[in-house]
Amino acid sequence: MTAWPPAALVLTAGLGTRLRPLTDHRAKPAMPIGDDTLIALILRQLAERGITDAVLNLHHLPASITREVGDGTQLGIRVRYCWEHPTVLGSAGGPRHALPLVEGKTILIVNGDTLCDLPIDRLWQAHRESGALVTLGLIAHPQAGRYGGVTLDADAAVTGFSSRRDPTPSWHFPGVQLVEREVLAPLADGVPAETVLQIYPALMAERPGAVRGVVFDARFQDVGTLDDYRRTCLALAGDAQGNVRSRGAVIADDAVVRESIVWPGAIVPAGCMLERVVVTGHVPLAPGTRLTDVVA
Repeated sequence: MTAWPPAALVLTAGLGTRLRPLTDHRAKPAMPIGDDTLIALILRQLAERGITDAVLNLHHLPASITREVGDGTQLGIRVRYCWEHPTVLGSAGGPRHALPLVEGKTILIVNGDTLCDLPIDRLWQAHRESGALVTLGLIAHPQAGRYGGVTLDADAAVTGFSSRRDPTPSWHFPGVQLVEREVLAPLADGVPAETVLQIYPALMAERPGAVRGVVFDARFQDVGTLDDYRRTCLALAGDAQGNVRSRGAVIADDAVVRESIVWPGAIVPAGCMLERVVVTGHVPLAPGTRLTDVVA
């Protein structure tokens, strides 16, 4: 087993279809959140928890991520990249393809489209003590009935993965996990594969107790949908009017802007009245524009 700290693999290759049209301009991890981006917040959080190296897998609009992150120096972490082409490889196929760049036997895998302040050091300790091949960090469900769940037995072994409509008591998996290299290495490189839907159930059947979960009290923020994105932006960077204004955005003094998000470089000209609008700047606004509940 790898000595602390493990290298991290941050999953940033997804298409972000539920966030369109925002993800027509940026990959979901590159979504602006005030003066930051989601991926910058994730990497900075990893660095604060002692992680020194990370690999990001790329597929959709990769330049929108690389121009924000670079080599990671400004975020306190060394970053390298793995390209998935021509298709995205999934939650197991992506990590398998990135293995040559990820050092050590134990890999920290983190979703690149959510924020969760789960204590990685305690997850690591539990993983080492149990001898598991996979240890999932779990939390209480943030919204009843919205997400699928993970079921555990009395010894914290994962017994199954439930759908969001399943009434069986379960825990939410926010995408932070420790995985032994031997779980991923046998997979065919370049072939799409999924962990929760495919690899982990097979592993659990073959080696009961090899996949385990640890429940923590941790904060979780999603950007899966436009409403999620708005809530996360407001929680992390909102002002008194409920607006989130990125560095470099320009808002005219007489513009009325409420509960809106203005991206870097976007311009809100004189006389505009905007309410619950995401202003990307890709389509210039005319003076006096009035908009409500749209992406502009």
